[in-house]
Amino acid sequence: MWSLFEQRMQTRMENEHIVGAAVAVMQKGIVIYQQGFGVGDLQTQTPVNSNTVFGTASISKSFTALATLKLADQGFLSIDDSITKYIPGFHIKGMENTDGIKVHHLLTHTTGLAPVKRNEERNHFKDEKHFLMEHQHPLLGKPGEYFSYSNDMFSLLGEIIEKVSGKLYRRYIIEEILSPLEMNRSTLSVEELQKLNQVSTPYTYNKEKNQHEEQDWPTLGVYEVGGGVRSTALDLLEYGDLYLNKGKIGESSIISPQQIRKMSKPYAKVGRNRYYGYGLKVTPDYHGRTLIEHGGSQPGVSSNFGFIPEEELVVVVLSNVSNVAAGDIWLEAVNTAIGLPLEERDEKEPEITLSIKQLERLVGTYSSEEGMRLEITLDHDVPIVHIDNEVYDAYASDEQTLVVKATERPIRFYFKNKQPWAAFFGMRMLLKDD
Repeated sequence: MWSLFEQRMQTRMENEHIVGAAVAVMQKGIVIYQQGFGVGDLQTQTPVNSNTVFGTASISKSFTALATLKLADQGFLSIDDSITKYIPGFHIKGMENTDGIKVHHLLTHTTGLAPVKRNEERNHFKDEKHFLMEHQHPLLGKPGEYFSYSNDMFSLLGEIIEKVSGKLYRRYIIEEILSPLEMNRSTLSVEELQKLNQVSTPYTYNKEKNQHEEQDWPTLGVYEVGGGVRSTALDLLEYGDLYLNKGKIGESSIISPQQIRKMSKPYAKVGRNRYYGYGLKVTPDYHGRTLIEHGGSQPGVSSNFGFIPEEELVVVVLSNVSNVAAGDIWLEAVNTAIGLPLEERDEKEPEITLSIKQLERLVGTYSSEEGMRLEITLDHDVPIVHIDNEVYDAYASDEQTLVVKATERPIRFYFKNKQPWAAFFGMRMLLKDD
């Protein structure tokens, strides 16, 4: 059953320069597949298994969302409250009504703020809050109007959790989520990684030197709220099972089914048939099934975690190398488990022909303060996409969307007065340079 999947993985290991990866699948509470690929460390050559510790990066956002809804369940906060109720005096320069930013908007990345410059040296929430308030940041629109992934605004949930729970954010996640689930090989502490065995070493791949480069585990600062959980494939299976069991661990309930359902509601559209919930992405109709997932990426981390309620299925993919297509591997594991062709995809973009005039108006550079930069050029009548020193052919799927051929990733353009002002790519709104 899994031989074709494993053959594809071996090909990916070579093509994507994967040092190590772990894949695990649980169905109806039983682990039906667990496999390590490659090694956790190039020097020791220790084989990866399903107990190897990896970074999870933004999978962590679902832990923060779960903690927030647990506190809402207990009556300590409301998702519909303005964040100024918990962070008095908070404001964004140039935004007419910061009071309009609700906890809901933090959870769904719809605050109206464009991506801002990342700084992992901010270790305290008060420092993050002052950075957001004291600097002029580009705005997209009113709260709820646009989706744009924001690690900085999401981190404010950590301050809210501390304010209403009376506990440090990290302590709350450990005591209220990790410990009840007996996720004993999961941690938010870099120091604790030194005390665990079978911990992977993070790597990036340097194409120019044709070699892997070891990375330090990032301390992250306030960004641990959206990316600080380090875990194993087996621990994350137990975490996913909590959602399938509607908030129950055995006979004990740590959160109500109503709050669990809220996490996977399709609040903000982020693709042709994909939405963002609370710390989770949702594809409502994948061959009659609902895909609920989240990926993650950091230097030396590629990950994807998710579950399919109709199949009572949880799937986890973790790797210790950046820029691995963990989401594609995750879907291939899902396809294998439910009997679909390995190459089946959840989003398929049509291909249409645009006039030269229609293509020319998309030409330009789009960027964010966070550091992402995207350039669109034309080679005769073929759109060309430049991303991170890489060049790709693209095609149009409608008048507002180009698709990168090599990865099938769409770029959606937003217009004012018939001219593009932003491009949505990589879950972020990139503003067009003047």
